Amino acid sequence: MTSITANDLKTKGVSVVESALQKDGEAVITVRGERKYVVLDFNTYNKLREYELDIALQEARNDIANGNYKAESVEEHMKRVLG
Repeated sequence: MTSITANDLKTKGVSVVESALQKDGEAVITVRGERKYVVLDFNTYNKLREYELDIALQEARNDIANGNYKAESVEEHMKRVLG
């Protein structure tokens, strides 16, 4: 993964990000030597979001299969959540 310093980003602009993304598909932006941000191309970001949603769906299906859920009205739910 390519590392971009905040100073490089400031002086070279988005071209340094584009170059890093063409090379690796992702880049880390460092600030004062510390990793702060990850930059992804939009296709990679969308894939990660899809994976995240697939995992959430599978977890919900597992909860239903294991009986780990409550059937209640909106009012009952709000009362339980808000205590």
